[in-house]
Amino acid sequence: MPSIRFLIPALTALLLSGCASVILVDNQVESFPRWQDRAANAAVPAPPQVYRFERLPSQQQEQRAGRGQDELERYAEAALAKLGWTRAAANVSAPWAVQVGASNVRLPRAPWEDPWDTWGWGPYGGYPFAMPGRDYVVTGSGQVVFFPMMAPRFETPYYQRSVSLVIRDAASGRVVYETRAAHDGRWNSTPALWTAMLDAALQGFPAPPTGVRQVNIEVPR
Repeated sequence: MPSIRFLIPALTALLLSGCASVILVDNQVESFPRWQDRAANAAVPAPPQVYRFERLPSQQQEQRAGRGQDELERYAEAALAKLGWTRAAANVSAPWAVQVGASNVRLPRAPWEDPWDTWGWGPYGGYPFAMPGRDYVVTGSGQVVFFPMMAPRFETPYYQRSVSLVIRDAASGRVVYETRAAHDGRWNSTPALWTAMLDAALQGFPAPPTGVRQVNIEVPR
């Protein structure tokens, strides 16, 4: 039998190579189906279905500023196409109206990280009783002597993101489906990230489970 000291490095390398192949996008998802509000005894719609996008006034203004509502709708269009929902051609009426939105908040660091940490050890970084941005020593006579920290702190941005999708009955304007997904992490904005979040938000469509649930989507690196 091969020695265990040779097996451990091999297994470690195998695990690391598997982890490096994909990124796990963990989402907190909550959905609200209200198909019955369309009409009395309305059935849950089965694919294929046709829809059109609609925008809030704020989204129309953002698009004029070049903030990418067109791009977000393309991601949503791809996610809905997997479910048998097709975007209507221009100037063609559709029974459903879809509104998609997103938010992206950039933080200088993760919420649990200590903003006063300068070295990475001790309750405040540096020595166990370091001051923010400085270290100090206490001399034998009790005098406190401060000196600048010897190394800078390098912070990694942290992002809080969410997507939402609302479907309305085009004839009545009533909301018949609402879903949203939230994801936090250090991954910078990419099309694959937003696509994964929209796929998570639409998991279980058109009859998802009730309550908040976690939906994990694996994205190739």
